[in-house]
Amino acid sequence: MARKPIQQRSKATVEAIVEAGIICVAKRGIEGTTTRHIAAVAGIGIGSLYEYFENKEEIYQVMADRMVEDVVNAVRGKLPDLLTLTIRDAVRVILLATGELLQANDRRYLRCTRFVLQAGIKMEIQPLKELMIEIISRYMVQQPEYLKIKNLGVMNYIFIHGGMFTLLRYLSEDEPSISYEALMDGLTDMVGHYVEFELALLEKQSAIEKQPAIEKQSVTEKPPLSEKPQARGDS
Repeated sequence: MARKPIQQRSKATVEAIVEAGIICVAKRGIEGTTTRHIAAVAGIGIGSLYEYFENKEEIYQVMADRMVEDVVNAVRGKLPDLLTLTIRDAVRVILLATGELLQANDRRYLRCTRFVLQAGIKMEIQPLKELMIEIISRYMVQQPEYLKIKNLGVMNYIFIHGGMFTLLRYLSEDEPSISYEALMDGLTDMVGHYVEFELALLEKQSAIEKQPAIEKQSVTEKPPLSEKPQARGDS
């Protein structure tokens, strides 16, 4: 296991190793990267690297955790603005913040994430799930009209897990068949269409309930059947 960096200098060294690992993997891929490459980019000797990590696989796991943490921080930085936006705009801001981080520094995180996922290295996305739940909870407090939506808890689960799975799948592909912009549009529509439909349905039901009783009766009840005319000669 990696040695826990207690001193400030140790923390800085570990950060340098992890950052160097991200740079090397983005450039060389998982198989093409060695601990010597990482140590050289970090500006330390190979012996110093092994004081903190037993092998490059340990470095890769910390790298994966670090990238998830950076996505969480990037999205969290948008939280104050998210709470005032429409549901569509809020989803798009989350995806834009993620995309900007992935594209930064000559797409370093995008390439590194792709190599990590293709190598089967686990990316622990629980912190990101927890952030999404927090955002939804705070959003509902600010905009309580959404609390009336049917099966809200179930749909939140589907949107969070479905959205993350789709994003991870996209990031793992060497040549995705769609652009990131198209992916954002699709995920935004997935959430937006459902929410807009449910709100429109609630509004329609509310309008019916506000109608006067006699008017609602005329809408919901069938007209009475006309009486059969009496035949001639009947007494």
